[in-house]
Order: sequence, then C-alpha cells, then structure tokens
Amino acid sequence: MSAVVRAGGDLALIDAGGANLGSVRYALARLGVQPRLVRDAGELGTPARVILPGVGAAGAAMRLLRERGLADALRASDAPLLGICLGMQLLFESSEEGEVACLGLIPGRVARMAGGPGLRVPHMGWNRLEFRARADAADASLLDGVDAGAHAYFVHGYAVPVLDCTIAASTHGQPFSAMVAQGRRYGMQFHPERSSQVGLRLLENFLKVPA
Repeated sequence: MSAVVRAGGDLALIDAGGANLGSVRYALARLGVQPRLVRDAGELGTPARVILPGVGAAGAAMRLLRERGLADALRASDAPLLGICLGMQLLFESSEEGEVACLGLIPGRVARMAGGPGLRVPHMGWNRLEFRARADAADASLLDGVDAGAHAYFVHGYAVPVLDCTIAASTHGQPFSAMVAQGRRYGMQFHPERSSQVGLRLLENFLKVPA
C-alpha cells in the first residue's frame, strides 16, 4: 500500500452533479486511491478527507446539495475539504452567477470574469500559477513540489477575487484566485485532474494534509 493511500484514508468524493466527477475519480485512481462516492448526507459519515468537484452553474449545484442534505453536512464536517472548479466557488458565501447563496465556509463572493481586449470569457486553457507568500505550513505543504509559474488547466466564467485566503493566483484580464486555503478548507479553480503531473502532485499533496 502506497504512502498516498495510507495518508488518504477514507476519502469522500461528493456527487454534486458535475461532469468532472469521473475524471477526478480516474485521477485519484492513478494515485492509488479509491474514493467513496457520496450522493447524500446519510452517506457522508466521518471521512478523513472530502473532495467537492463541480462543473456547471452554481445555482443548480447548490440546489442539489441542499436537496440531498449535503450543504448542511459539509458545513458541519471538520474533515479537510477540497473544492475543485465550481466546487471551490461553492465554498464561498455567494456567487454573482444567479445571485446564489453558497456554503459560506470561506468569506468572499464569486464574481463574473470581465476578461479584456482579446480575452475570451469563459476562460479556457492553460494558465500560470502565481504563488502568494503565506506563513501557514499547511498551505506550503499543499504546494510542495510544484514550481511557481507552473501551468494548470482552467475552464470557468466566474472567479474568486484575490483575497487573504488566496495562496496562488492567475491572471486573465485581471488577477483571480487560482488556489485558496483557510483552515481546513482548500480550493483549486482549475482542474487538477486535467493538469498533467502538476495536478496529480497537488491532489497527492491534499491527500497528505493532516486529517
């Protein structure tokens, strides 16, 4: 059994209706980890770690989480939680996309990307990770083995501004949060499961965050 599997423990993968659920499971399988798929609050239990992937609209995802009791269950859980793409946005208080109230686990509001001359929205493709200085050791461990300026793959039209919780930013017209961390809540706006070895290393690092 690999060190990643031992560190990962019981990993709950939340089904929030996102199209990236299968690709996240495949990426975790490449790391030797078999997550436990969770579709409602009764299945969550007390996992060692939780991953919330997501693709699509914030309103539809939050509606599904509320209907399945997962919104309250995720708020009550003290396990390390990683939000991916839309899943990261749902960690915040609200989103301009439909004026949706989100999980409220991290202070902040998701905004529509403005783009700029020659820049398309949605933002799609590879972009650089610009690390921001943070003193928190857990933040540093999440970035372990990843070089500043490494590229990750993004697909999104809304983003979190650069905030105190931002540990890596990217720029598409203007800077936005590419990675966030606050307490035991983490987020990656890009798709680590589609970001080659950089993405796999970031997922592996999350699986080693102390439970």
